[in-house]
Amino acid sequence: MERLTQEDSLERFNNSMPTPNVVGPAGTFSGFSGPHAPQDSDLYKCVHCGFCLQACPTYLETGLEAESPRGRIALMKGVNEGRLDISPSVVGHWDMCLQCRACELACPSGVEYGKLMEATRSQVKQHTKRPLIERVIRSIGYNTLLASPRKLRLLGNVLKFYRKSGMRTIARSSGILKILPGNAELADKYLPDLSKKFFVAKNQIHPARGIRKAKVAMLAGCVMTLTHAKTLEATVRVLNRNGIEVHISKAQGCCGALNAHSGEVESAIKMAKKNIDSFLSSNPDAIVSASAGCGAAMKGYDELLAGDSKYASRATHVAEITKDIHELLVEYDFETPKNALKVTVTYQDPCHLRNVQRITNAPRTILESIPGLKFVELSEPEVCCGSAGTYSLTEREMSAQLGQRKARNVIASGANIVTTGNPGCAMQLDFALTEVATENSSKRTTAVRYVVDLLDEAYGPD
Repeated sequence: MERLTQEDSLERFNNSMPTPNVVGPAGTFSGFSGPHAPQDSDLYKCVHCGFCLQACPTYLETGLEAESPRGRIALMKGVNEGRLDISPSVVGHWDMCLQCRACELACPSGVEYGKLMEATRSQVKQHTKRPLIERVIRSIGYNTLLASPRKLRLLGNVLKFYRKSGMRTIARSSGILKILPGNAELADKYLPDLSKKFFVAKNQIHPARGIRKAKVAMLAGCVMTLTHAKTLEATVRVLNRNGIEVHISKAQGCCGALNAHSGEVESAIKMAKKNIDSFLSSNPDAIVSASAGCGAAMKGYDELLAGDSKYASRATHVAEITKDIHELLVEYDFETPKNALKVTVTYQDPCHLRNVQRITNAPRTILESIPGLKFVELSEPEVCCGSAGTYSLTEREMSAQLGQRKARNVIASGANIVTTGNPGCAMQLDFALTEVATENSSKRTTAVRYVVDLLDEAYGPD
């Protein structure tokens, strides 16, 4: 992939942009419209200073202006002012964005880039027609499976049968995956390990140990219930150990993050309303999430539902009391564990914990409290691992590049274990560490765990 200097990249990008036929943000040829369109107040806040460039993973990998936040915003302005159509080439640059939001930390103008990108992708859905296969897959994934925990578990059981019955071996050896639509061969290659027993929300109430400090509603989520059920169980035990009563409502569902990031705003709103009703039914002191992406999404429910007269105030309340698991434990002065873990551990910052929720110290505080554990920092902690929800399937080449970059940094740290706080990151690290070891003809020596897994282990059995 061509790597240009910053100056050459900007010059080439500017030369590729068509001559404006309107002047200023109030152009009459606007390509954006509807209730979820990017707002001019957000879009024209960007002054194109370039501070975002070195924070953007796709720019770091390519050196291309169009693969930077500044470049993508320029394309948004071009469409908004009628200078550009929402063409496949323009959409391709927007699709390449991870929405890691590292640029927001670097931006001196306070551009809310994540909000802009979600709104822009909703416009792509509204004003363009993606290929039929892609539309079918998106509809099934976002509007059927993620919308129904029961259907998602059914798919999970089908996939477990597919792996254990020998069907996967037959599918691979027969070559049928190569001719199936929807990039089936790629999906099969990166099919994650699934939990032996899924985590099911069914109105459980887990009482606090000792004096009750608080009552929380816990998000089970969607993907995490299938891939990291034991971590959710560990989360409940850790909370109970620290005097926190946990309610897990059966009526809850997916947080809507994947839908919102992909431009499926209407279905994301439905999911948010369902969760708001579910969580507030128990009148909790807080709502806790063990997934960084989910926590960030729920903390954004106030913006998602700002225009809904029935749900706006309740959405704001949910956003205000939602806590990441690490954040909550530190706020409630978690019990220091007594059991020593003789391991060297590093930590991978999930983007939506570091860049959106701005939580970096709490996970490290927990790790450093564990006796015997040696904590080492990871190089380039601010660079996304390349997971980014469904990005690891839709933009596999860039995702793999970033995953391997992260894996090499993990290996260089010398850690036995790399910890994180998000299911997408955990799966991406697993894939990337195995791939790098295979490429180097070496044995993989680093395990992937959640921070809360190690804390639970250090607490030992009750």
